This record gives sequence, C-alpha cells and structure tokens, in this order.
Amino acid sequence: MATGNDSRPIWAVPGPADRKPRYTREQIAAVALRIADAEGFDAVTMKRIAAELGAGTMTLYYYVRTKADVVALMQDAILAELLIPDDEFPAGWRAAITAVARRTRQVLMAHPWSLSSLDEAQFGPNAMRHFEQSLAATAGAGLPAEARLELIAAVDDYVAGNALHSVEALTRARVAAADPDMVAAAIAYGTALLESEDFSQLKALYGESAGGQAERAMPPLTEDALASQFERGLQALLDGMAGRLDLA
Repeated sequence: MATGNDSRPIWAVPGPADRKPRYTREQIAAVALRIADAEGFDAVTMKRIAAELGAGTMTLYYYVRTKADVVALMQDAILAELLIPDDEFPAGWRAAITAVARRTRQVLMAHPWSLSSLDEAQFGPNAMRHFEQSLAATAGAGLPAEARLELIAAVDDYVAGNALHSVEALTRARVAAADPDMVAAAIAYGTALLESEDFSQLKALYGESAGGQAERAMPPLTEDALASQFERGLQALLDGMAGRLDLA
C-alpha cells in the first residue's frame, strides 16, 4: 500500500503488487474526471470516487496515497487528451503549432473547471509529452532554443487566457438566459451610466451601433462564435510572432 509520507510523484511509486489489481490508476482518474465534469471539481472526494467505483474509501489508498495523487492523475489524463497522434501531426511550424493550440483549447473547454483547479497538480509524463509535441511543432522553424520557447509560451498563454475568457463568457450567458429580468435591469442601469461624462468611449461606441446595428456589431454569444474569435486571434498572434522572429 502506498503511504502518504512518500514525496515521490505518483508515477514513480510502484502500483499494487497484485497480479491483477481490482482497479487501476487510470480508472480512478477517469472516475474523478467524470465527477468533476458533471458536478465541478469540489465534488471530487475520495469518498465519492470510491462510491462510484463500488469500493470502500480506504481501498483507494491501496492505489494512491492522497487526494493530491488523484489530482495529479486527473491532470495527466487531461493532458493525454491534448496529444495529437503522430499520423495527424501537421508538417510546418505554423500548421503544427496551430493544431496544438486548437487541441489544447478544445480539451480545456471540455473540462472548464480544470482552468482554475489544477494549479498545484504534480508535473507528470503527459505534461512532458505535450511539451515535447510543442517543441516538435517548432523544430522546423529554424529558431534558437530561446526563441522556440518564447513562441511556445506566447501561444500557451493565449490559449489558456482565451479558454478562461470563453468559459466565463458562456457561464455568464447561461446565467443571463435563465434570468431575463436581471439582464433588462443591468442594461437599463448601464444605459443610464452612459449619460455621465465618465464613459465617453463607450457612449460613442453605443451610438455607432444604435439604430438596429447593435445585433450585428455584437453577434449572439455562442461556442462557435467564441471559437471563431479564437481562430482570428491565434492567427493574428502567429502573424506577429512570425514577424518578430523573422519566420517564413
């Protein structure tokens, strides 16, 4: 049985000695992910995971030492979803880094709670594999190591920020759809504020989009609309990085 005072990462700790253990760490991670996806990260407890597996809570400690191990396994399972199969990996630095960025955002959007709940998770093997793919994506760009890392970091930051913004926007849209009276009251309050001298830029923008143009200026907030916005921003970022790093 694993012990809680072992400082090694969970992947360095041998699994149960049984020839055919009843559960695997992959199963435990999969159950934890299902709970988090359905009910949020706070619903993931050792007791709940055990119940979903049909086991006693103490049985889990035969496979993992602490909940921190479970969190590490959850993050590593998510990072496995980021990996692009070798036969689907594009040629050319721009197509490859775009593919990695798209896949990363898709996975983060599928597990929105992960954006703010896995900050303390241990670095695992699939994190290394994901970084390896990012390095492979930039390998043909002819850049020195420092510039490759700068390009990867810029794309990673953009993807994470965009995914976080998208999750927040969609959450707000769902709340608004469920309470139209709140939306009407907020619009009325905001419109009244525009009459002050503090919001000249907003007032000018509102004036430009008035007269039936507001809907066209601000299309309905949907996952597809946010994905299109992501694509435009990603290509603009890559244009800028290509110019900065003198890439073809």
